[in-house]
Amino acid sequence: MKYSYYPGCTLRTKAKELDKYARESAKVLGFELEEVEDWQCCGGVYPLGTDEIATKLSSIRTLNAAKEKKQDLVTICSACHHVIKRVNDDMKNVEDIRTKANNYMKLEEPYAGETTVLHYLEVLRGRVGFDKVKEKVVHPLTGKKIGAYYGCLLLRPGKIMAFDDPENPVIMEDFIRALGAEPVIYPYRNECCGGYISLKEKEMAQNMCEKIMDSASGFGADMLITACPLCKYNLCKNGTDSVPVYYFTELLAEALGVKEKKEED
Repeated sequence: MKYSYYPGCTLRTKAKELDKYARESAKVLGFELEEVEDWQCCGGVYPLGTDEIATKLSSIRTLNAAKEKKQDLVTICSACHHVIKRVNDDMKNVEDIRTKANNYMKLEEPYAGETTVLHYLEVLRGRVGFDKVKEKVVHPLTGKKIGAYYGCLLLRPGKIMAFDDPENPVIMEDFIRALGAEPVIYPYRNECCGGYISLKEKEMAQNMCEKIMDSASGFGADMLITACPLCKYNLCKNGTDSVPVYYFTELLAEALGVKEKKEED
């Protein structure tokens, strides 16, 4: 299986582990991530202006690049996934946006939302299968109690993202079980961490992070995993020291033996 792959800016700088271990784990699990050539920043935030076109163009270029290769597009960063998935929905369902964007870009063939956008976890769930992931585990994370932190960008708006049930998601818990660990269900796993207000409203963001981490710790979690670089930064910067926070790909690589091998190399 080969997919077009959009890493995004943060995975080139502050979130290198999220990218590196995703690529290495993919090789073990039998699929290939082919990085989109000349990709550009997605903007990090989905533009809410109904007439906003310019800030969506980089996402459309990436989507169209995957279309031209007849490949599905895989993302990992929650923010990138959120932006690209919503822009794709616009191009599929909002005629005014689709017309204006295509008039500006002058593509050989107009883009109309043909590309399927998948998060890396969706590839593990629906294309590889968590049973197959479990078969590939060489170092099961037995005894670890892990809390999944979804945040808000992966899950909402529910109908457009179509990632999981926004009120009661299970995909990351199933992922944790596949690695041999025990998932911890806690009340704040799909609540916002306040990442986008962490500079302007630091006290409020700190309070939100503390509630998340204390909730996870109180329900017995040894650690949290996330797919969002902004969430990880905010939780580590503004949260408590009650539980460490890792990218989900770090745990995947550890269970598959990739992280150990790479660090030895």
